[in-house]
Amino acid sequence: MTTQTTNQPGSSLLKTLAIDIAVPIGAYYALHSFGASDFAALALAGVFPLARTLYQFAKDRTINGLALVVLVTNVVGMLLTFVSGDARMMIAKDSLGSGITGLVILVSAFTAAPIMTKTMRPFLTRGNAEREAAWERLSGTAKFDAILRRCSVIWGIGFALESSVRVLGAFTLPVATMVWLSTTIFAASFAVIMVVSGKVAEKAGKMIAADAQARALVAA
Repeated sequence: MTTQTTNQPGSSLLKTLAIDIAVPIGAYYALHSFGASDFAALALAGVFPLARTLYQFAKDRTINGLALVVLVTNVVGMLLTFVSGDARMMIAKDSLGSGITGLVILVSAFTAAPIMTKTMRPFLTRGNAEREAAWERLSGTAKFDAILRRCSVIWGIGFALESSVRVLGAFTLPVATMVWLSTTIFAASFAVIMVVSGKVAEKAGKMIAADAQARALVAA
């Protein structure tokens, strides 16, 4: 009998994107329409994703490496932005944040614990007890770990590249344009990275499915 969990990574991801992307953009344009300066509107809009990160940290009471990097980057970026008073720095801060995150992911890919491994696990196991058990059995094997490592490399390089493009735009294009264009670049890049990484991760998913099926046949 297959046991399901309530893990719904897809819904969680959509909720995260809504808070980190849609809400700040809407807040920026709303505040701007009421006469707020670019800097003030961006600063206030940035409170939403920062508050979410702090809330999740307080709620889970655990230190996730990737979440910690994002949190520290946001805090340092906000401080530097307030010191400079430059709206462009506010936009560049988010772009630099994803770039630093990408570099951290890339470096972690060559360690014993690639950061993206924990993120990919719920997508590959789908909350299925047999697939979770298969993951545990496969974890540590050369082929399985190599696939997960390649996924982390893809995410790391992808974030670093899109960050470079957005930072360039932050200092060369109008602020009002970059508010939505920066998000568009990030969302498009995120989608491409997810598709490419997903194609690679399919190999790990097939290994998990095969292992789970083999165990089920033995048990029968």
